[in-house]
Amino acid sequence: MEANKASATALGTSLMRALHTRADPWPIIDDPWGDRLVPPIAVDAFRRRAVASLPADSRSRAADPSASALDEHLRASAAYATVITRTRFAEDALHAAVARGATQYVLIGAGFDSYALRTPAGELHVAIYEVDHPATQALKITRIQACGAALRPSVHFVAADLAVENLGDALSRSPFSRSATSFFSWLGVTMYLAREANMASLRAIAQCASPGSELVFTYVDQAAFDKAAVADDDAASRLRETVASIGEPFVSGFHPQRLAHDLASVGLELLEDLDDQALVRRYDPQNRNRLRPAGRSHIARARVR
Repeated sequence: MEANKASATALGTSLMRALHTRADPWPIIDDPWGDRLVPPIAVDAFRRRAVASLPADSRSRAADPSASALDEHLRASAAYATVITRTRFAEDALHAAVARGATQYVLIGAGFDSYALRTPAGELHVAIYEVDHPATQALKITRIQACGAALRPSVHFVAADLAVENLGDALSRSPFSRSATSFFSWLGVTMYLAREANMASLRAIAQCASPGSELVFTYVDQAAFDKAAVADDDAASRLRETVASIGEPFVSGFHPQRLAHDLASVGLELLEDLDDQALVRRYDPQNRNRLRPAGRSHIARARVR
């Protein structure tokens, strides 16, 4: 992504969460803030892109093709199912961690996540640390203010480019406590970083969090970067092409078979590793929402040893 520009994928995923909440028949998450946090100018840009993707005859027949084009464009994205199910998985794991005593929630690459604006009553005591690229975070703070929303004093914003800065160093600029039990979420980020940066961030989590703290993170199967292996994988290939076209290309992944070893090497224990098809089966077993997994996407849960 460009250094002075908010992440387009973060804006798009926020719109996807809102769309699912208000329009899908059996919502598995509740995020009414997604539409509000994205600035109107960005929504208009997404809508123009959606209309441009329609066949010419569809654009000419519809009185206002933009009315539903954006929703359909977002729902047709190869990332849609993953965005929805990973949010549910991460927040389920967060609730369980808080019930076991976690008192800090760190969102790495928070984007336009709205948990801080819709925190359940039973989790208001949890301190929140949102770590993100300065440009994306600045826009989010501006949008929260524009919405007239008030955040608790225990919500902290930590601007950092983790491609060049260590997570532990970034958190040291905040009231984050290394002795408190924490829960970390790292969603939709690792694929945009080089392997060295990902391993450094995992190591930093293990080093700055107390034993028993947990992490949920998403990753792309490294096989997705093997052209021969994905020759027939249209959905995964389409997703890679889409993010690359907006200047945010996938860079690296993990091998599922080696993930436990990779995590152990930095002080983490793998607890769960699910692909996107398993997530859809878990959260929408009757396929009421018609979620279509793209393939090659995983979510993992790990514990600090």
